Amino acid sequence: MNVPSDAHTLRPLWEGGPPVTFLGYGAMELRGGADVHRRPRPLARAVAHEALTTVLDEGITFIDTSIDYGLSEEIIGEAISGRRDEYILATKAGCPLEHRPDAPPGLLPHDYSDEHIRRGVEQSLTRLRTDHVDLLQIHGSPSPEVLESHGTLETLIRLRDEGKVRAIGISSALPHLSAHLAIKELQTYQLPYSPFERALESFLDVAGERSAGVIVRGGVAQGLSRPKPTASGSDVEPSSVSLEDLTDGDSVPGLLLRLQLSNPNISTVIAGSANPDHIRANARAVRRGPLSEDVQAEAWRRIAAAGFTPDH
Repeated sequence: MNVPSDAHTLRPLWEGGPPVTFLGYGAMELRGGADVHRRPRPLARAVAHEALTTVLDEGITFIDTSIDYGLSEEIIGEAISGRRDEYILATKAGCPLEHRPDAPPGLLPHDYSDEHIRRGVEQSLTRLRTDHVDLLQIHGSPSPEVLESHGTLETLIRLRDEGKVRAIGISSALPHLSAHLAIKELQTYQLPYSPFERALESFLDVAGERSAGVIVRGGVAQGLSRPKPTASGSDVEPSSVSLEDLTDGDSVPGLLLRLQLSNPNISTVIAGSANPDHIRANARAVRRGPLSEDVQAEAWRRIAAAGFTPDH
């Protein structure tokens, strides 16, 4: 969704929808003992509550979660449901409703049927302690054929008409992203993207042209933490690209946020952390606004020189 260049921190989440802060919060890090991927991350409830309180105290207004994220929905409901008017809340549809810690690694089968999605929404509303979800996103990037065979879009539209959700979208990825972008009923798209993972960069423009909201995941810490494919064919650790001298007092994650802040087609970047100091640092960086044109150009030059280009 194309927004004015001076809209540094508030952008519409979907066409005609509420404005949200460019910096959003991804609540996967609050999953606790287990999630659908069997990736336990033990976390004291008090620590999780402090993280969420910090999110709201820093003025961050978009929170993204999922049934798949273990205890995340439940913790959000416990910690901040009393401040529900301060944030726009997104969760997912189609996820398994029961966690199976003994199952093999990998994404468990999703179910996009009407009955399953409705059960999931009711479960989410109970856990989140709310009467509606602002944005319900199809999870798992299913093919258009799967969506059609289950009548998934019709279910989401009915849930929107019933007031259970305000808007509908999808958490998408290749190979189905192009087809998803052609589905006009979808109001938002959540995509994996960062300055070091640019394969979907052109799709940001496509979403902007059709006035859909774009939620970027993996745009900050995940963009640094693991090797990525490059134009040379080899995998390179993003942290090997020297950017520290360009940060002007920010962290490198802060620099990456400010670099993406100049893209008018990104509605919000969800950065996840259970560390209040990291949350504050990210918010502080975004409040400084976009990088100067010369710093942006130099940052992109170094990133591209290391092989991180839109084709990889």
